[in-house]
Amino acid sequence: MQIVVYVGNKLKTLRMEQALTQKELATKAGLAHNTVARLERNETEPHMSTVRKLANALDVVPAVLVKGDT
Repeated sequence: MQIVVYVGNKLKTLRMEQALTQKELATKAGLAHNTVARLERNETEPHMSTVRKLANALDVVPAVLVKGDT
């Protein structure tokens, strides 16, 4: 059984709490702007390497994005 992980809602909440635009977060994480946009809309499931980059840019542990833990 494969688990599908969507991080859109949590990602958007964390980004907004830090007053970052999607473009600013993408730059900080070393990702393309459209990647952040698609993830926030839950149009795609992130690779774990992407989750780690986003978590690092937001100064949280990856589990916060994946599991929604705070």
